[in-house]
Amino acid sequence: MATTKADERARARTEYDAFLAMCPSRQLLDRISNKWVVLILCALGEDASAPPGTSPAPRAMRYSELARLLAGVSQKMLTQTLRALERDGLLTRTVTPTVPVTVTYELTDLGLSLHHLTRGLREWAQTHMDQVLAARETHDARAAS
Repeated sequence: MATTKADERARARTEYDAFLAMCPSRQLLDRISNKWVVLILCALGEDASAPPGTSPAPRAMRYSELARLLAGVSQKMLTQTLRALERDGLLTRTVTPTVPVTVTYELTDLGLSLHHLTRGLREWAQTHMDQVLAARETHDARAAS
């Protein structure tokens, strides 16, 4: 039986199925698959100063700390990404009235649950980068001949 666009929209509203074009979870997948989102979640979810072999604990970070840690991120991109993550309920933004004003970001429970997945993605990428580079080199050599 053929599915109409209206049927697909109605189904997407009643159950989340990312394979359907109208499903709102596609927007969320688009957001969380962004490299800056993954790196921000990893940064906020792990204390880089924790001793090796210990379970990293989430921590609050100031904007400037995040900017220094995330090499290559522009101020505009970092600001936009942090705002989007706050809107999605993945982190909280706390403003402390000091001179100058202190702004910190921290994962919510929802953000922490996603951090566990993004940490695995980051670790996988770092662990397998040599293999990916070798595969690219092999592919490019075949394509060039």
